[in-house]
Parts: sequence; structure tokens; C-alpha cells
Amino acid sequence: MEGPPMSTQIWYEDFTPGTAVTSASRRISLEDIDRYADLTGERHPVHMDDAFARTAGFDGRIAHGLFSLALIEGLKSGMGLFEHSVTASLGWDDIRFSAPLYPGDEVHLRLEFVERRMTSKAGRGLAKERGILLKSDGTEVVSGDHLIFLLCRPEDDNDGAHTGGIGQ
Repeated sequence: MEGPPMSTQIWYEDFTPGTAVTSASRRISLEDIDRYADLTGERHPVHMDDAFARTAGFDGRIAHGLFSLALIEGLKSGMGLFEHSVTASLGWDDIRFSAPLYPGDEVHLRLEFVERRMTSKAGRGLAKERGILLKSDGTEVVSGDHLIFLLCRPEDDNDGAHTGGIGQ
């Protein structure tokens, strides 16, 4: 089942297990890898030295695995579906790094809604989403299950468009 239009906010009531949404694509650059290394200090030569990466069995420098995982959150954020409805990340499980990510690769996110349940605190639930980062040829780069706190729809929002922003 495909999901709602990209401009709709997804609240607990809208989070239907079996639904999947797809992000826009993003091309990976050497600059992305360098900036991630600068930010984190993680400069393993497989990410920074083309010759070393080739001797390690890759076609050249590869992106950091955790950069790939972070792309899931960035591409999800770019869809704008959870900007006001998700209040916390409770962690990731079953993370799998399946293929290297190279400069020049184009990737997108497939976000699957797995399960949900209400919490003891009124107005929110727990939801599990599965993020899958895919190359343009369909190769899976990384995947994992993400547990989030997801707010229930505000009482003044009947069409799902409420964003909670200033002027709303």
C-alpha cells in the first residue's frame, strides 16, 4: 500500500502498518564523505584513501556505514511527513549494512510502517518504521527498524494537514 501525499503530516491514527512511502533521490559525492569524516573524526582509509579502498576489495572510496544510516533520517525529514508528529527516537534495531555506497551513487528511502501501539500516556503511541536505503538500481545499502514516539492527531486537525507551525 502506498502512502499519503508528501505534504500530509502523519499522526498516530494515520500510521497504518503495511503502508510504504518513498523519498526523493539524492546523489552521493566525495564531498559528502569528506564532510562526514570531518564532522565525526572517523577517517578510516577505506573512506579516505582510494588506493587503500581498492586493495580492500572495493571499487574505490566508500561512504561510512553510519553516514548511510543517517541518510535514512535525512531523506525521511525531507519528506516532511513527521516534522510535528514524532517527538522522540527510541532507538534502532536489526540494522544491516548490505552494500557499499560510492560517490556518484543515487539513493532514495523506502519507509515502511511496521507496527504501532498506544502508550500509557494519553495522546501518543509507539510506532516502528523500517527504513531501507536503496540505490537507483534497487540495491539495498542499509536497512533498520526504528522505534519512535508518535503523537495522536490534534483535536483541531480533521484533514491531517495540521503542522503545528506558527500561524496554524
